[in-house]
Amino acid sequence: MKIGVNEIKTGQIIECKGKRCVVLKKESVKPGKGPAYMQLELRDLESGRKVIDSIVTSGSVEKLDSREKTCQYMYSDGNEVYFMDSTDYDQFPIKKELLGDKLAFLQDGMEVKIHFIESDPIDVTLPNSSVWKVAECEPVVKGQTAASSNKPAILTNGIRIMVPTFISVDDEIVVNNNDITYMERANKKSL
Repeated sequence: MKIGVNEIKTGQIIECKGKRCVVLKKESVKPGKGPAYMQLELRDLESGRKVIDSIVTSGSVEKLDSREKTCQYMYSDGNEVYFMDSTDYDQFPIKKELLGDKLAFLQDGMEVKIHFIESDPIDVTLPNSSVWKVAECEPVVKGQTAASSNKPAILTNGIRIMVPTFISVDDEIVVNNNDITYMERANKKSL
């Protein structure tokens, strides 16, 4: 569906120069000479790169219809990860490359949001946090706890993270999936 450049909103998915992009920022520019234009900061959905583009305000772009589905992670096989649609229970694969670093944080039965353009999955959004067990970490050195400091730890998913000194092997911790940081020690309500 064609829309005018002035109708573009942040978060929309548009086709720009033959590529599918999500609009991150937009700014209307009115120079002293020449026509007004919209400067857009975009993220290419295929490569993940940020792109800056300028389009004359009298122009138009193709707005792509996107939808979001709540799905459940099932299993991983070869180069694909399988999910199940929570509404109609259809199972479908997604290439591992689409997930990137998020792949390490998938857990059996985890509910995720998958964004589609037509029938093509374009992005997977994980929950904000997940619980992981600490597989390895350095022991606490006596006197090290006087100042607030962190130490490296490796989780059961192989990810390295900085944790407070009181965390030890086999402790379960809550990890922020967005920036891969320690949030808190897991307790019964976190699980």
